[in-house]
Amino acid sequence: MAGHSKWANIQHRKGAQDKKRAGLFAKLAKEIYVAAKMGGGDIDSNPRLRLAVTTARGQSMPKDNIERAIKKGTGEGNEGANFEEIRYEGYGNDGIAVIVETMTDNRNRTASEIRSTFTKYGGNLGETGSVSFSFNQLGEITLDSSVADEETMLEAIMEAGATDMEQEGDVYIIYCEMTELHNVSTALNNKFGEIKSAKIIWQPTNTVELDLEQAKKVIKLVDVLECLDDVQSVYTNMDVSDEIAEQL
Repeated sequence: MAGHSKWANIQHRKGAQDKKRAGLFAKLAKEIYVAAKMGGGDIDSNPRLRLAVTTARGQSMPKDNIERAIKKGTGEGNEGANFEEIRYEGYGNDGIAVIVETMTDNRNRTASEIRSTFTKYGGNLGETGSVSFSFNQLGEITLDSSVADEETMLEAIMEAGATDMEQEGDVYIIYCEMTELHNVSTALNNKFGEIKSAKIIWQPTNTVELDLEQAKKVIKLVDVLECLDDVQSVYTNMDVSDEIAEQL
C-alpha cells in the first residue's frame, strides 16, 4: 500500500506540473498571437513577436505550438478567439499595490473574475492608473547562470546596454530600459545562446515590507490571480526580509 501511495503522489505531482505547463503554454501562445496580429508574422521585422517567441522557446514550448499561434495571429490559421490586452489595478492586504495584466476575449468575464478574486482575498479593485504611478516599466531578461560566470555576464550586459543584474537561484535576471529590451535581448541571445525569457515588467518605485502573516495573504491573492486563464502577469510592491522569504 505504501508503494501505491507513493506512486499516486508522484502521479499527482506530475499531473499538477503538466497542468501548470499547459497553462504557461496557453499564456505564451496568447502573447505570440497578439504580437503577430499587431505587427505581422515576420520575427525579424516584429520585435515584440521575436521576444515572445524567444521566451516561448526558453520555456521549451513546442515548435508546432509557436507556429500555430503565429498563423492564428496573422489570419493564416483558424481565427479562434480575438484577444485584447487589459490592465487591472488595485490593492491587496495592508495597502499593497497590485497590477494585473490580462489577455482576454471576453471583457465582462475577465473583469468579473478579477474583481471577485480581489474581494475574496481581502483586496480592492481600483481604477486604471490608481497604482501604476508607483511603478516603472522596465525590460527584464533571464538566462541560466550556467552560461557564464558573474564577471563575464556583467561585462556582457554592460556592452549590450543593460542597466542592472541580479542572480536568483540558477538564473541571471537582467534589467534594461523598456525601449532597449529588443536590442539587449538580441545581443545576449547571440552571445550566450537561447535566453529563457524577455519581457516588459512593472517594477515598484517604493516597496512595502510585510511580516510573515501579511505576506502569506498577499501571496495567496497573487497565486489565485495568476491561476486565472485570462491573467498573463501579476506585479506587486510587496517586500519581505530574507528570513521571511525562506519561511515562505
